[in-house]
Amino acid sequence: MIKNKKRGSLIIISGTTCAGKGTVIAELLKRNSNLILSTSYTSRPIRKGDIQDVTYHFVSKDEFERKIANNDFLEYALVHDNYYGTPKEEIEQQLSKGHDVILEIEVQGAKIIKEKFPETILIFILAPSMEEVKKRLIARGSETKEQMITRFKTAYQELNEINKYNYVVVNDEVKNAVLKIEAILTSEKCRVDRIEEIYVANKEEFMHELLMDKEFDNSEKSIN
Repeated sequence: MIKNKKRGSLIIISGTTCAGKGTVIAELLKRNSNLILSTSYTSRPIRKGDIQDVTYHFVSKDEFERKIANNDFLEYALVHDNYYGTPKEEIEQQLSKGHDVILEIEVQGAKIIKEKFPETILIFILAPSMEEVKKRLIARGSETKEQMITRFKTAYQELNEINKYNYVVVNDEVKNAVLKIEAILTSEKCRVDRIEEIYVANKEEFMHELLMDKEFDNSEKSIN
């Protein structure tokens, strides 16, 4: 009886540094074939383990700024002296096909997209504690001490933005975090504003009319 909108949902997943966003998203993608991860552009250097056009579209700062001038991004931000941007055309293509698109972006970019598209689903992922964030930063070993301190301070600032999000998930264990996010996405599909129309088939209408006739017939007999 219910026909849902064919257009996919736009889902933003943000979180503090070392909250395990990437690991959670990777597991979500494994389990849900309709989920598509949008690959963002960045001007930051490639790290060990990064894959071009998979982790990010890695481009030079000059090329990124050319794309800004061409209005190629849904949003972009300068974070820790590096640009990050969300490609507009790629996302629109996936949404129009009915795919749900995940964006892994920072708080700054999430606020911009939410203003443009209020229907966007915003999910914030937290590490179990800030002590755990510190341990993960040190264990990662990919940044200088000054860079780690900057990221740690930024994490505290980002905590103040949680109230701008629709949902918050603590990543104490990846499996639990994934199950919670799947429950969120399922409930979002059941929202009334996702309904395109409510319809009744001809056969159902005929049955309903017959039942109504019988009910009214019975009511008349009881009055007599």
